[in-house]
Amino acid sequence: MKTERKYEIDWLRILLILSVFLFHVGMIFNSWDWHIKNETQYPGLRYIMSFLHYWRMPMLFFISGVGTYFALGKRKIGAYVKERTNRLIIPLIFGIFLLVPIQVYMERTEQYSSLWNFYLHLFDGIYPSGNFSWHHLWFLVYLFFCSMLIIPFIKFYQSNKSLKFKLFLQRTIHSRFGLYLFVVPLLISQIILRPYFPDETHDFVNDWSYITLDFIYFLYGFILLSNDKFIREIYNKRHGMMIMAAFFTIIIYAASHIFPKEIIGTVWDVSSLFLSWFLCLSLVGYAQIWLRIDSKWRKIGNEMIYPFYLLHQPVIVFLGYYIVQFDVNDFIKFLMVLLSSFILTITLYFLVIRPSKYLRIIFGVKKIIPITSYHQLAIQQFIRSKLNKAS
Repeated sequence: MKTERKYEIDWLRILLILSVFLFHVGMIFNSWDWHIKNETQYPGLRYIMSFLHYWRMPMLFFISGVGTYFALGKRKIGAYVKERTNRLIIPLIFGIFLLVPIQVYMERTEQYSSLWNFYLHLFDGIYPSGNFSWHHLWFLVYLFFCSMLIIPFIKFYQSNKSLKFKLFLQRTIHSRFGLYLFVVPLLISQIILRPYFPDETHDFVNDWSYITLDFIYFLYGFILLSNDKFIREIYNKRHGMMIMAAFFTIIIYAASHIFPKEIIGTVWDVSSLFLSWFLCLSLVGYAQIWLRIDSKWRKIGNEMIYPFYLLHQPVIVFLGYYIVQFDVNDFIKFLMVLLSSFILTITLYFLVIRPSKYLRIIFGVKKIIPITSYHQLAIQQFIRSKLNKAS
C-alpha cells in the first residue's frame, strides 16, 4: 500500500482539532448546557456552533479513515491492531482517570472538598447523574471501534476479490454525479436508525445512529482519500460541492420561515446530512490548492494535535471556571479563556509531555528518533556513497 505523505490531510486534521477547541470555548458562553457557564449567555452563538457541529466531527472521521489507511501501511492485521490499540486505548484509559475527573470535579466543586475527595467518589454512578465518564474522549472510543470494524473490509479490499468492486467505484466516482451518490447510504442509515436512537449521546450504548454515520464517513475516507485519482475527482468538483453545501446551509437556517412547523426537524436532519457531506468534499478539494505544502509547522502541529485534543477540554473547564467569575466584559472573558487555555495546553505539551518517554506513550505521541541516529545514518550513507564512487 502506498504511504506517500498527504500534507493537506495533516493540515485539515490540525485545523479541525483547533475548531473543536474553539467550539468548546464557545460552549461556556452559548445557551446550551455544559460543565461551566458564564452568567450571561448568548443564544445567537448557537447558529455558528450548530453549523460547526453539523460537519466538523464527521469530517474528522472522514480524514481518520485515510489515517487508518496509512497506519496500516505494509503491516499485517495483527500489527495494525496493536498500533491502533497503543495510539487509542492507552490514551483513553489514562485520560479517563487523569483528565476527565478534572472536568467533572470543576463542574461539581460545591459537592466535594477537593479533587482528591472527588476521586474517592469517582465510581459513584455514570455521568451525568454520576461521576464516571469519558467525556470528550468518546471520540477515541468510536475511532477505535471504527478501526476494528473496518478490518474485514481491509482484507477484502486488499484481495483480488475486490477488483470488480474497485472498478464499480471508479465508474461511479468518475461519473458526473457519482460523488453525490455517496450521501445515499448516509441518508438510509439515518432513516433506519434515527427513530430508535434519536439523540447524540456519545455513550456508545444508545448512540447507534451516530456511530453508524461516523463509520460510513470513516469508510469513505479510507476508500476515497487514499486514492489520488479519486482525490483529483474531488478537486475537479470542489466548486459544485461548495455550492451544494451553501444551498443546504440556507435551507437549514431558513427552514423555520419556509416549511410547516411539523416537518422542520426532519428538514434540519436531512439538510444537515447533505451539508456535511458536500462541505467535507469541497474542503478536501480546496485543500489541494491551499494546504498541499510542507513546513516545520506542519510537522510540529501534526505531532502536537493529538495530545492537544486530549488536554484541551479539561484545561478550558479548569481555567474557565475561574475566569467567568471575573468582573470584566464578556468578550474579554472569552479572549482570556481562549488565549490562556491555548497557551497552557501547548505549554503542557512542550514542557511536560514531549520530553517524557512515558508521557509520550500515554498521550499517543509517536517515538522520536534521537538526533544522533540521524547523524549516524547520514554518516553511513556518506561513507557508502564515497566507497561506491571509489570502486
